[in-house]
Amino acid sequence: MEEGKKWLIVISIGVVLTIALVVFYNSSDTKRLAPAEVREYQGKKLSSVEDFRENSIKGVQHINISDYTLEIIGAVENPKSYTYEEVLEKQNYEKVVTLDCVEGWSATILWKGVLVRDLLDEVEAGENAKEVIFYAYDGYSTAFPLVYFYDKDIIMAYEMNEVTVLPERGFPFVLVSEDKWGYKWIKWITKIEISDEVGYEGFWESRGYAREGNLNESFFA
Repeated sequence: MEEGKKWLIVISIGVVLTIALVVFYNSSDTKRLAPAEVREYQGKKLSSVEDFRENSIKGVQHINISDYTLEIIGAVENPKSYTYEEVLEKQNYEKVVTLDCVEGWSATILWKGVLVRDLLDEVEAGENAKEVIFYAYDGYSTAFPLVYFYDKDIIMAYEMNEVTVLPERGFPFVLVSEDKWGYKWIKWITKIEISDEVGYEGFWESRGYAREGNLNESFFA
């Protein structure tokens, strides 16, 4: 009887070890695959996330997301600082918008992100607020009239074609500045400042590009 119990214990241990080895082998052999982007949305053909030219002022930026914060400051009642995950937890929206670059190329993408005006509402822009200035990790900046974000559904995107925005495209956040030339589509956003003044000139605006950047107008000032 005692001998039978011993064999039962040995067999049980053997089974447990076998299962553990199988699990270890399978998990260590797992290979990660890149997520597949969608290329069609509601019957509309989409560009690829690769259909962009690299034309940033300092090359591709790689942000350590564990250290990242998005600041919203300036002429506001309730300045905020968000982590990447805190932004992703907010109500999100999807929209197909085409980026038109002054270099002559374009890309039509399904963007997903948060509405800028939702962020502005959270910080409670002051009564005299007139302009919204965006700053990027690489020192780039550009500005918009405050009303732009209330007249249109402007998204600060963290996904494109249902995949996370690539570092080349502006991870963690890129501004989907519809009806604006591509130089207004700021990438690698780290700070948003609400100002009670007008006339701020960002990187390209200070070099002769139009402050408004409207697609139906020349991009030269």
